Amino acid sequence: MLTSSLAPYLHWAKNRPPAAFDLAASNLLACTLDDLPGAREAIELTAPDRGGYPPLVEAIATHYGVETGRVATASGCSAANFLAIGALVGPGDTVLMEGPWYDQITGACRLLGAKVETFERPFEEGYRLDVGVIRARVTPGTKLVIITSPHNPSGVAADRDTLVALQAMAEETGVYVLVDEVYLDVTNLLLASRASENRAALPRAAGRYTPAALVGDRLLSASSLTKSYGLSGLRCGWVVAAPRIAERVRRVRDVIDNIGAAPADRLAALAFTRIEHLAARACSLVSTNLDLARAFFGRHPGLELAGPLEATIAFPRLKGMPDTGPFVSRLLAEHGVAVVAGSFFGAPAHIRLSLGGATETLAAGLERMDRMIPA
Repeated sequence: MLTSSLAPYLHWAKNRPPAAFDLAASNLLACTLDDLPGAREAIELTAPDRGGYPPLVEAIATHYGVETGRVATASGCSAANFLAIGALVGPGDTVLMEGPWYDQITGACRLLGAKVETFERPFEEGYRLDVGVIRARVTPGTKLVIITSPHNPSGVAADRDTLVALQAMAEETGVYVLVDEVYLDVTNLLLASRASENRAALPRAAGRYTPAALVGDRLLSASSLTKSYGLSGLRCGWVVAAPRIAERVRRVRDVIDNIGAAPADRLAALAFTRIEHLAARACSLVSTNLDLARAFFGRHPGLELAGPLEATIAFPRLKGMPDTGPFVSRLLAEHGVAVVAGSFFGAPAHIRLSLGGATETLAAGLERMDRMIPA
């Protein structure tokens, strides 16, 4: 298997032409060292590692409201997904994956020798997860179900009832459910900032965002400091799972990269001591960007959304355009604006836009998109 075929989107993302107005990269606007007071003093080239840098493991456990034995660290959320898949899946096993999908995850499964099957999250149903549909696709060979919440690429999040139903399904069938929640923290920050709507925080698959009890031990949560806090460069990711599964994840890491980079782990632990400041920064930035995006979509009814904008990504369907590839190419060539063609996610009639970057870049990019999209 050619390695370039494992994750076509990521291969494209790293090799595409530069764009003056980049709305394709999905990271939150990157922090600088000035956003992390004490960072320069914290950097050292060594750090103890006992299944993870202890202060970092403790910080993640506190963030989730769980004991440290449930936490396994990784070099970013992509690595966390890979380690979790490696801990639970072997050659010939079946992994059941949502569609539209994020191809780094499907590529990891295939690299490990698993067979990937998909179930659909239909646009017409708001990309809602139907646990009955998932259950009907589980076979004796299915070892793992993988979803993203908020969904990558649409930004639609799973509610608590769905997670409870997934846990019940997993207990009944003996599968595990890996939930990539890398966009979840910033989505919850946005919900909390709109207190007038009286909406509860979206729960994590493992651990807790509110004092609610753990949903169940067959659900794993993967996340990082990247999409919600603007710290992509630290490559700080993790898996939160039942202790026996977290230990298996650590053993898989033993043969991948063994331990984290000491300066990054130390800075990541420091970041958790400043998490409220980083959260406020993210919330302010994304709230402004979502206002711009809502106005933009309001001007263009031909860009169809499955639901309200609540995450740092949007995945509109372009009415009357079964394949957005030529549109994406023209947008870049004529206006310098980069977005992602939906074909990378198995939904060619869509495009994915990032709403987490610099507000000035988003505003300029959307203004140029106005010129190409009929009102």
